[in-house]
Amino acid sequence: MLVLASASPRRREILSRFVHEFKVVPSNASEECRLREPGDYSVELARRKAREVYSRVGGTVIGADTVVSVDGQILGKPRDEGHAVRMLKLLSGRVHQVTTGYCIIHGGKELCGAVTTDVKFRELDEELIRAYVATGEPMDKAGAYGIQGLGGLLVEWIRGDYYNVVGFPIEIIWKLRELGFEVLSR
Repeated sequence: MLVLASASPRRREILSRFVHEFKVVPSNASEECRLREPGDYSVELARRKAREVYSRVGGTVIGADTVVSVDGQILGKPRDEGHAVRMLKLLSGRVHQVTTGYCIIHGGKELCGAVTTDVKFRELDEELIRAYVATGEPMDKAGAYGIQGLGGLLVEWIRGDYYNVVGFPIEIIWKLRELGFEVLSR
């Protein structure tokens, strides 16, 4: 049994494009982490999520965690609208990194890694930032934007895996294929 240790509708939707059968079991793992390097940070949280769900249901479990970073500073989900505005102002006109750490527990062994994508934001004016924040879309997303939604308007370009920016890199699908799971079959 393949298990996605996430409550994220975006991760569920991406995985369902490639793998027909899986179960969703949200993790109860703590998201407090003292690590500061984005790859280490995101892998640690992904590992915690996968282990917590694996301990409850077994099977093959996928945990993932996505962070946005700029100048070495990790930006999580905004606490409130003012925090979202500050994050978007910080990202305006700049290149930042989106890193998704993952951990797949299969046969009791852990396969972990991280994928990073560079994203360049357009120059954003205060009016656009406030209008975007008012939609509510940024409030549950790392870095206060969702590229797959209205936040796509903020992005000038990306270098790397688009699905990673959404929160579930294609590398995970390849790892599942290498483990013997059928992908792209219905």
